[in-house]
Amino acid sequence: MVGQDHLVGPEGPLRRFVEARQLTSMILWGPAGTGKTTLARILATSADYVIESLSAVSSGVKDVREAIVRARERLGQHGQRTVLFIDEVHRFNKAQQDLLLPATETGEVVLIGATTENPYFEVNAALMSRSTLWRLHPLDEEDLATLVRRGLELRGASITDDALRAVTSSADGDARSALTTLDTAIVLASMESAGEAVDVSHVARARDGRLYHQSADTHYDQISAFIKSVRGSDPDAALYWLVTLLESGESARFLARRLVILASEDVGLADPLGLLVAESAARAVEFVGLPEARLTLAHATLTLALMPKSNSVTRALGAATAAVQSGGLVQVPAHLRDASYRSASLLGHGTDYRYAHDYPDGWVEQQYLPDGLVDATFFDPSEYGREGPLAAQWRARTNRSHQGEPPAPVE
Repeated sequence: MVGQDHLVGPEGPLRRFVEARQLTSMILWGPAGTGKTTLARILATSADYVIESLSAVSSGVKDVREAIVRARERLGQHGQRTVLFIDEVHRFNKAQQDLLLPATETGEVVLIGATTENPYFEVNAALMSRSTLWRLHPLDEEDLATLVRRGLELRGASITDDALRAVTSSADGDARSALTTLDTAIVLASMESAGEAVDVSHVARARDGRLYHQSADTHYDQISAFIKSVRGSDPDAALYWLVTLLESGESARFLARRLVILASEDVGLADPLGLLVAESAARAVEFVGLPEARLTLAHATLTLALMPKSNSVTRALGAATAAVQSGGLVQVPAHLRDASYRSASLLGHGTDYRYAHDYPDGWVEQQYLPDGLVDATFFDPSEYGREGPLAAQWRARTNRSHQGEPPAPVE
């Protein structure tokens, strides 16, 4: 199984189930091409279960009943347990899903359902309560490259490095899409010359004729131009490079991730809502997919390009990181240490700590940095956008030195 290490890796819970030869009913939820069907088959065969496979698209109540009867007979006559795998389980209506309840309750079958839709909305609540939910993630480019190399080995074919990157980056985390593109590209290459390596032109033609980037350098240059155009607050250029990348087959998820990073790196505190916009766009891309996600990406790109810019977050993070890496082990000041357990006060933990909410403006002067860094400054705010007023309020507040005891409560 390539990918999904959080489930099937050395410490993965599903690996533990297989090793114990004990499966429970479960729902596998994830985008297309992430290995839901493959994982179900591997789980069943590795744990010595017989697998019965149905598709909710083409199967009805009669098919479900017959599969359950076969599982019951198999268990009674041979002691052999059965996994009932239902692909696109969200497409079963309520009556079909209810039919599964008694069999899963008694253990006559172990249900493994696969769905691309949110099961909390699409799957019967009673069925969900009898199942565990496992989320599968889109495959990263390294996992996709592993699959592509396996496919090449099986087909006795070869591929250039640029073409390999083109296949993996255009698949949008979908293993089935990557292998379909590869298979078509291999055929196209073999038609030109037996034994010819798959190159970028073959991948481009396999991808519906779209003109993929001519080389890895061009691809990364376009990504660079896209990010720098948003950073430079040029909405026209930002939109142009976005469309160029989408038309060349770039992954919508990759572009969404880049916008999330940019929202903190380049917009930052000049408009803190930039991160919300980018993060919402990334979620929307996952939810709707291409081609509709082009609208979402354009919306986020134009919004971030028009926002004021500040890199104070980037600079502050770099300065703090340098201080931590060069400072070695530091001691937390005694008044900031955990004082919630017995005998903490005997150690001096929490002594003389001033609770900020007891003071005007919710602030009181006291030491928060470790000894030796008391006067260190990492955050140097800009005056751009919303950061200017935020910084002004912070300076005004922290310039008031509240000392001594907090004010007495009003009678």
